[in-house]
Amino acid sequence: MKRVNILLGNASKTNNGVFEGWGTSLCWWANRIGFSEKLISDSARLFFSEEGLSLNIMRYNIGGGDDPKHNHIKRTDSEMPGWWKYDESKNDFVFNSDTDLNQLNTLKACYEAAGKLSFVEAFSNSPPYYMTVSGCSSGSKSGVTNNLKKEFIRPFGEYLATVCQYIQNEMNIKIRSLAPMNEPVSNYWKAYSEKQEGCFVSPGKMQSSILIATAQALKEKGLHDIILTSSDETNTVTAYIAAKMLSKEAMNEIRRISVHTYAKATPQIGRLSRELGKNIWMDESDWSGVSGDGSGEMGPALWLCEKIIEDLNTLSPSAWVIWQIVASYISRIPDEKGRLDMPSLPDLTKGFWGTAFADIDNEKICLSQKYYAFGQFTKFITPGMTIIHPDDKKYIAAFDKKNQKAVIVAVNTKRTSDSISFKLDGFSKEFKTALPIRTSGSLKDGEHWNKLSEINITNNSFSADLKENSITTFILS
Repeated sequence: MKRVNILLGNASKTNNGVFEGWGTSLCWWANRIGFSEKLISDSARLFFSEEGLSLNIMRYNIGGGDDPKHNHIKRTDSEMPGWWKYDESKNDFVFNSDTDLNQLNTLKACYEAAGKLSFVEAFSNSPPYYMTVSGCSSGSKSGVTNNLKKEFIRPFGEYLATVCQYIQNEMNIKIRSLAPMNEPVSNYWKAYSEKQEGCFVSPGKMQSSILIATAQALKEKGLHDIILTSSDETNTVTAYIAAKMLSKEAMNEIRRISVHTYAKATPQIGRLSRELGKNIWMDESDWSGVSGDGSGEMGPALWLCEKIIEDLNTLSPSAWVIWQIVASYISRIPDEKGRLDMPSLPDLTKGFWGTAFADIDNEKICLSQKYYAFGQFTKFITPGMTIIHPDDKKYIAAFDKKNQKAVIVAVNTKRTSDSISFKLDGFSKEFKTALPIRTSGSLKDGEHWNKLSEINITNNSFSADLKENSITTFILS
């Protein structure tokens, strides 16, 4: 029988050991479903309320907005509006708060559902098209040259700060942090992309200039408590290099390093953040991955669980945020530009992005086992807890010092059950029972956060059998 040791001495030191929570970017899916009061209400309940996933972090996308003459985006969700309009009388672009109502409607409902734990981050994928070299908010002509005009560095920072100020003052929604760049050192942000907005920003001087200008704009608007973050690179190696190249002034302005893990996470950026006294988040990742042996609909779910555990153990971030909680839509009706969604649900045994699907025609959110797998973490490892790294990095644990409660998440990707023992060390509390909560099987007839019989704990040790192709969360008290 395998033994896993959970030592309190291996607790995360990031953010003084305080885990801040789980979340999703709003952005595309909020833009797509935000026309429907029912889809908005159901999404807020299923993803952000205690009845659902209990997510608390929502990343609001400040759209750049493309040239109205352009028509190259082929997705139904990713043509994000900018906060501007052209004023012919002034022969200039002016601020406009009436363009992003779908995403804002979704933000408001999710913010209210998450309650006092709500953490809203604003982020930008691209400046408005008129601030760019290419004249397109999807990127530069080559994909590897700076697309923000130098003379617009300061106006871009002011643009972002103005949006944050509006959301706070006019909508009474607290913006906690701002990320002015998204995967800036990536070669795929090309003009006229069919997919999305994006902007290459070279590391070093250009990234530093944007951060300094944005920090100054926030201060000028009295938004001193908004945390500035950098730089949301697509992988942790690039993030490490880019962070090392920031100027001292720029590094002093940021309070958190945020990374994406679309490649296998490496520990260097986590170590660097702690050496610099900065917080670190993993604030965007997902994939159409599968895991397990004969796992069926649990394949995508198991992949997500392994991904979360790997990221938490490798980076020791204080938050983990999925890219799009809803990544696909079902509709047989073309949108106003003739673009199409999926006609029906995909094969849930195959990999897919997101954890749920929005049926646009029937105004319904369709769940998956990947959704319930995510909840095995999000419902039980809650903000304020401290992440603990077991000696076996295939598992993750957390401790609630205030309530003297511990949580362990275990994944079994085998087609047979797996016996395992856990030993907790360094805790002043003597735990008495472990309550197993499990997800397994299919959406139709499987387990979904199913509570099992309590297990007795002796001398802070207990054993359990992990069901084949399952995720089990143990609540120790």
